[in-house]
Formats: sequence, structure tokens, C-alpha cells
Amino acid sequence: MKKTVLTIAIAVLSSLATIFAFRFADKKNSDIQTYFKNQAPVQTVSLTGLRPTTGPDFTAAAEKTIHAVVHIQTQYDYKNSYYDQFFGYDPFFNFFNQRKYNNQPIIAAGSGVLISENGYIVTNNHVVSDASKIEVTLNDKRTYPATVVGTDAGTDLALIKIDEKDLPYVTYGNSDEVRIGEWVLAVGNPFNLTSTVTAGIVSAKARDINIWGDNSTVESFIQTDAAINPGNSGGALVNVNGELIGVNAAIASNTGSYTGYSFAIPSNIVRKIISDLIEFGQVQRAFLGINFTDIDSKLAAAHNLKNMNGVYVESVYKDGASEKAGITQGDIITKINTTSVNSSSELKEMIVRQRPGDKITLTIIHNNVEKQVNLTLENSEGGTVVLNADGSGNGSALGATFQEITDKEKITLGLRSGVKIVKLEKGKLSGAGIKQGLIITRIDNQQMKTVSDVLKILGNKRGTVLIEGVYTNGMQAYFSFGL
Repeated sequence: MKKTVLTIAIAVLSSLATIFAFRFADKKNSDIQTYFKNQAPVQTVSLTGLRPTTGPDFTAAAEKTIHAVVHIQTQYDYKNSYYDQFFGYDPFFNFFNQRKYNNQPIIAAGSGVLISENGYIVTNNHVVSDASKIEVTLNDKRTYPATVVGTDAGTDLALIKIDEKDLPYVTYGNSDEVRIGEWVLAVGNPFNLTSTVTAGIVSAKARDINIWGDNSTVESFIQTDAAINPGNSGGALVNVNGELIGVNAAIASNTGSYTGYSFAIPSNIVRKIISDLIEFGQVQRAFLGINFTDIDSKLAAAHNLKNMNGVYVESVYKDGASEKAGITQGDIITKINTTSVNSSSELKEMIVRQRPGDKITLTIIHNNVEKQVNLTLENSEGGTVVLNADGSGNGSALGATFQEITDKEKITLGLRSGVKIVKLEKGKLSGAGIKQGLIITRIDNQQMKTVSDVLKILGNKRGTVLIEGVYTNGMQAYFSFGL
């Protein structure tokens, strides 16, 4: 009986304890609910006025450029020695795709940039030089045969043309205004992957990588880290506005493919070279008449130079443009017109953009004194007339093209030497009554043996000139007029 009562008592006490605990917990819960009910309601929030961080937008520039960059396929007749010299592995120069088949034509591919609506295309000289066949494919897949208008190995540029109208084209930008760190796009056809666009920044300017190893060539590249590969050669380098600021020409690589460094010919060089090729069929190159070099710490110490700014004049050609202007060995050139120059590549770039006869102002340090000298640039023969690639003259002032007479003409006309006018247009000579076909034997009583003889005298002559000659029918002729 006692056990039963004890059990009932324990059960009752447990029940009472449970009820008490429940009510206590319920009160606490009620207090918590009351606390939250008295608070402001919870709201979800979002920050306004902020946008995700993005990079520059290249879509407009790509759209403007991609339709004006073409795919160029060239064919070369198979020659062992030529292939070994030109197509052999070179991490800098071997910059467009090629396939070689035994005793079969070599097929190569590169890129080009339309610069006019009537089919003029700029590309690299090494893309089309000596090709037996050139085929151009537009971005819309239309294909055309192309002809070479002119080439310039000194800047690795070439101009070709297709017969079509109303084509999309890229406008020139000012490469002088390009800044290091600026975003750029490279557009071309790497590995035959047509219409490829890559982006990067300008890493350096006026870069000389000694790609040709020839002091007569001009290397003043825009260096970028935009990815380009074999097949990009001749393609466009454009700014974010879609303006042409360079023509891609080379990569620095130990593998033959992109490893971080690419180089483009500045558009201001391209514009001048292409203008010459359109107007004259060849480049009109101007010369200062000096040898020059960069200034480094060793040269500065050897010549007691106060600083390393400018370009050092190593030697001056006798009777050249610089000697006539009073420049001497040891002078330092610091500016051309208003543009500062601090390296040989910068100086070359500024001069290659000029023509014979152009007048420039040089700022030089002469005997530790800064001074300015005015100078008239000359051609390779020491004159100011326009020269053809073969050394013959074709100038707007003279209006004539010359060539030396053949041995047959010497025998037929009884001449020891002479220079023949093979083409005559409006100019000084036609204005004096000279007719095409005249063989010039003497100028100012000096015997004419070569084209250079004629151009040197007529290019430098000021005042009255006397020309003696004979026509192919044997008629003697004499002309006196002013230059």
C-alpha cells in the first residue's frame, strides 16, 4: 500500500513540475514575441547607384575594324635557296603561315588593312614580296586577285590593290599621340583563323629590335602585349576609337608563337610610305647626311657630355645636307622641328616621314651651346628631286624619267655616253621645249654618263642651266632655261 501511495505521489509531483515548467517557458516565449513585436519591421535592402566594375568596351572599335581587315594568301614558286633564306625559322621575321611541298609552290598567308573604299590595302613587304600570285579574301568571304602597287623593304611595308568599290576601310590615327599604357586592339588572321581580335596595352614606343640588322632600315615599333601570331602579319593595330595606329609586323619569341611581345609599324610612317607608293610607285626617302648613334653612359663619359639627352652625331657626309647647314661631328641633335628625339630610332622615324626637298629645323647642342639650324633634306644622290627605285629620276619639278643609253644607241649615234629621257610629263624640262627621247650628253658643259650625274646637277642647280643633247634621229639640240 505504501509503495502504491509513493508511486502516486511521485507521479503527481512530476505532473505539477511539468505544468510549472511549461507555463514558465510559455511566459518567456510570450516575452520574446512581445519584444520583437515592439521592434521596427525587418526590410531587405539593396545599394543603388553602384554598377559592377568593367574594363574598357572594345565592341565599337572591333566592329569598325574587323570588316576592313583582309586575309591574304600568297603563292611562291619553289626555290630551295629562296625558301632557306626567306622561310627559314626566324623568331622575329618568320611571321606568316607557310606550307612547303616537295617541288610544289609555297603557299603562305597573312593579313592586310583596307585604307580606301576603292581597294587599296596596306600590308607587310614580307607578306607579298616576290609572290607569283596574291589572293585577298574579305571578311564577308568575297575573294579577289590582287596586284602589287609598290613595296618598301626599308620599313617592311607594301601596298596592294583589288578591283572593287564601296569597300569598308580603316581611317588613320595619329601614332604620335599614342601613349604607353593605352588600350589597343590587334585585328588579323592568326593561323588562318580569320577575323580575330585581341586586346592589350601599348608597352613601349620607338622600339628598335634589330629585326633586319641593317642600319639603312627604319625600326621604330610600337610594342604591345596584344596577342598576335603567325598570320597576323600586316594586320591592324587600332585604338579604342577604331583608328589605325599601326600595322602589325613582328613578334619576339623563342618558339615562333606569341610569348608576350609584339611590334607594329606606327601609322604616321605607314601614311607617308603608302602616300609615296600611290603617288610615285616607290618611296621618296630623305637623308640628313650624317651617321649618328644613341648616347649611353660610356659615350657621355668619353666625350664629357653633361647629360644623355639627344642623339650623337658620329660623322658628317661631305657636301651633305647637314654639312651645308653647319652641323659637325660631335654635335647632339635634341629636336626635329618641335619634336624631341632621344634615340636613333626616334630620329629615323622622324626623317623617314619626310621627302627630299623638305625643310626642317634641328635643335642641336654645338660646343655646349644650344642652337637651331635650318636644313633642306636631300635624296640619296645629294639633290632634292624625286628618285625612282632604280636610281632614275621622276620629279614633279622636272617631270621626267631618265635612263642610261644602251650600247646599241652609243654605236648608232656615235656617243661615248648619255642619259635618255624615257618619259616626259608637265614640268621644267617640257616647259623649256625639250621632247621625250632626248639623250642628254652634257649639262653646263659637264659630260653626263649616269642618271645620278643628271639628277645631282639638276637637283642642286639654281639659276640658268644649259643642256646639250641629241635625239634618236641624230638631230642635235640645245636648251637654256632657269631652275
